[in-house]
Amino acid sequence: MRYGFQFRDVLAAWELFVEGLLVTLTLSVAAFAGGLALGVLGAAIRTYGPGWAKFLVSSYVAVVRNTPLLVQLFVIFFGLPALGIRLDSMTAAIIALIFNLGAYTVEIVRAGFESIPEGQLEAGRALGLSGPQIFRHVVLFQSMRSMVPALSSQFIFFMLGTAAVSQIAVTDLFHTASLVQSRTFRDFEVYIVIAGIYLVLAQVMRLVFAGGYRLAFGGRS
Repeated sequence: MRYGFQFRDVLAAWELFVEGLLVTLTLSVAAFAGGLALGVLGAAIRTYGPGWAKFLVSSYVAVVRNTPLLVQLFVIFFGLPALGIRLDSMTAAIIALIFNLGAYTVEIVRAGFESIPEGQLEAGRALGLSGPQIFRHVVLFQSMRSMVPALSSQFIFFMLGTAAVSQIAVTDLFHTASLVQSRTFRDFEVYIVIAGIYLVLAQVMRLVFAGGYRLAFGGRS
């Protein structure tokens, strides 16, 4: 059986693909910023916090990492209205993505914190630095060197996974592809196009992170 590829109608919808791509980038950047902040806070608690706080963070990480992102999306978007909390699809998607990425970031950041030798912490105390000052000047910056490569890989993997938000009607790149497919009936061509877009986007993000790493630390990620 011979199949004739026809990309004309698909490529004619390039404006829709651009709009979907912008939504995907917005979701990814917002989730990365929020997830990184949540991850740093959670990692600090898991490393230096009291026992009860460590237990709460560990439970959060275990629950999120052992349940699908799609289920978490549905709980927030479809479940919270039962409690009187109604969110639009974009807000629900961002909250769910931050909640999800934060759990994975906790473990990456915690490993970075624990890579700092105890002797450096003791040196900070000997200089009269407070706990927050030691964390900011001794732990945080130095640990970034080991964390950035893992964080960049996690971000790219996570960005590709944001396609799940299309299930709650967020008009991201994958949702846009479904719209174009329903109009053109060129299934194969549509999904080849968005696969190519995701591939290019992932490669660009790798270059951005690698360049940022070399600029900040003078080495290769």
